[in-house]
Amino acid sequence: MHNDFTKSLAIERPIICGPMYPCSNPELVAAVSEAGGIGIVQPISLTFVHKYDFREGLKLIKSLTSKPFGFNALIEKSSKHYQDKMLQWVDIALEEGVRFFITSLGNPKWVVDRVSSQGGIVYHDVTERKWAEKGLEAGARGLIAVNNRAGGHAGLKSKELLFEELARYSVPLVCAGGIGSQKDFKEALSLGYQACQLGTRFIASDECKASAAYKNAIVNSEAADIVLSEKITGVPVSVIMTPYIKQMGTKVGPIAKFLLKNKRTKHWIRTFYTLLSVFKFKKSLNDDKSEFWQAGKSVQEIDEILPVAEIMKRLSVDKYNC
Repeated sequence: MHNDFTKSLAIERPIICGPMYPCSNPELVAAVSEAGGIGIVQPISLTFVHKYDFREGLKLIKSLTSKPFGFNALIEKSSKHYQDKMLQWVDIALEEGVRFFITSLGNPKWVVDRVSSQGGIVYHDVTERKWAEKGLEAGARGLIAVNNRAGGHAGLKSKELLFEELARYSVPLVCAGGIGSQKDFKEALSLGYQACQLGTRFIASDECKASAAYKNAIVNSEAADIVLSEKITGVPVSVIMTPYIKQMGTKVGPIAKFLLKNKRTKHWIRTFYTLLSVFKFKKSLNDDKSEFWQAGKSVQEIDEILPVAEIMKRLSVDKYNC
């Protein structure tokens, strides 16, 4: 299962465990890397949810696997404190040997400059062509193509349409969204994607520290149960429709909608929504009574909670030239 993607990262399988707030605990990140894919550190999960000093958290992962793992830099404009913190985290990650970075929600140039000077690689999250062009202009070496079946910040296009739109750029493309089974994985590789990024499938794993209620909700849900809510970060986020989400509603009000469209205020209103949700999602991770769960439409194919190694084994496509 080797291709340009796996060779460039020195891994065995073209599978990424996507960064997830609040679900990316060190044991999950390490388990995916140990099984031949690559786990990605989500820094706010590591420090705020799971209570690790950032450097010590990375060292814990390194004690659990000798194989590569990556780091997710959310680079959207926010408070100066957050921007300074992200810069510090990137530098510490480089010092601890991380060489694969995924950037999200902003211009990745400053990350590319720092990482490439240390021999690292940056892939950029995109949902359409205009973001791909900005990421590649900034020096990204590959693209995480987030489609309309993804959990978290989903795109609007199918994996087929998104691949057709992005294939012109001749860089490795990673399919993110809707991968819950070997069939889904094989279809993505058949289209021409070099790898797949999974999130929801790995929440329903033994190594993930999510509550039993969260994992069971994924196992018991179908694709039709996944809805987009604007009330979490100000832009559509895929969540499981529960009585709580139904009561909360999924659309922002007219004032918030106006503020989200204004260039001067959109970052502030998105920060406001995000801060509220950060605490709700943190609580939901360990609360069996919570009904506030992110997930993608791959829930359709997930019918049991498994160890990461078994998930990776079942995803493998034997004798398939990818």
